[in-house]
Amino acid sequence: MENYNPEKEEKVKKTLQTAKGMIVRVFGIIMILLLSFDSYYNIEEQEQAVLTTFGVATAVTEPGLHFKIPFIQKVQKVNTTIQGFALGYDQSDNESREEDSLMITSDYNFVNVDFFIEYKVADPVKAVYASKDPVLILQNISKSCVRTVIGSCDVDSVLTTGKNEIQSSIRDMIIKKLEDHDVGLQVTNVTIQDSEPPTAEVMEAFKAVETAKQGKETAINNANKYRNEKLPGAKAQIDKIMQEAEAQKTRRINEANGEVAKFNAMYEEYRKNPQVTKQRMFYEAMEDVLPRLKVIIDGTGQTSTILPLDSFTASNAVNNSEGMQGAERSDFGISPETPQNNRQSSSEAASVIGDNPSSQVTEQENREEDSLSDNNQG
Repeated sequence: MENYNPEKEEKVKKTLQTAKGMIVRVFGIIMILLLSFDSYYNIEEQEQAVLTTFGVATAVTEPGLHFKIPFIQKVQKVNTTIQGFALGYDQSDNESREEDSLMITSDYNFVNVDFFIEYKVADPVKAVYASKDPVLILQNISKSCVRTVIGSCDVDSVLTTGKNEIQSSIRDMIIKKLEDHDVGLQVTNVTIQDSEPPTAEVMEAFKAVETAKQGKETAINNANKYRNEKLPGAKAQIDKIMQEAEAQKTRRINEANGEVAKFNAMYEEYRKNPQVTKQRMFYEAMEDVLPRLKVIIDGTGQTSTILPLDSFTASNAVNNSEGMQGAERSDFGISPETPQNNRQSSSEAASVIGDNPSSQVTEQENREEDSLSDNNQG
């Protein structure tokens, strides 16, 4: 039987205590190292992070170095760059997948249409925790919207002229449905990569239609060019005609106003002295009809009419001029007179009416006053 040795037992106890201390120290160091490595995290420039505490999202951190509580807080990183996926073809080899690309239009034609959908994360918390696979939800929504819009358009719009409108309509529809699902994603762009008929024969027919449309556009552009060249000249001609018409209208209005003013003035004179005005108008009318006819009024109240003979100076037309003078005098009731008698009558005349019409009125008024005074004396 081994003897009890207190010293040896004490030595063993010290050895065990030392080992325990070493183990505790090592464990502490390991824990410190683990905690130090798990207490901070780094977010890249094109990322955001969702920080959760006991599984509940508490914050969204921006790019940079951040700290967290180890084992209590966790970080879920999210890519915030614009991403995308293809519909109707495989991005790896660009091969068409008819199960996604083959569609029917509103006029019951088949077309192959390839799309590329671009999106980004708008809400990191919802993108991480609102659904298990938000991108898959977006893909299903995009397929549904694409088929709905293509089915409402005719084949001509899908293949040629309506691509921009189709892309815009699909984008708006996807955005609206994403708002209803609220998965934290946002569509930024929808692009038609390719659209073509399913068979070669149909493709050739559509190419011919497209060529005809281009010819139509060319003809329209040429017609517009011709119109633009001719239109300024036509407008200038219209402006010229309008200006001339306005000038003529103004001139005629002014003439009419002048005639009205003249008539009104004459009417006022007629109201004052009807008989004198009638005689004056008669003499003025005779001046207009026979502008070179001279009517002489002598002191006895009798008149003599002398036709102009100055223009009849040609020697070979003396007989003809005398015959014409006799005829004119007989027409106006004027007896033939010699040039000497004419000069004598002119020297005795009180005034010459043809030269001064106002003197006719004055002489007539004088005769009327003399006649009235003679009657009063009688």
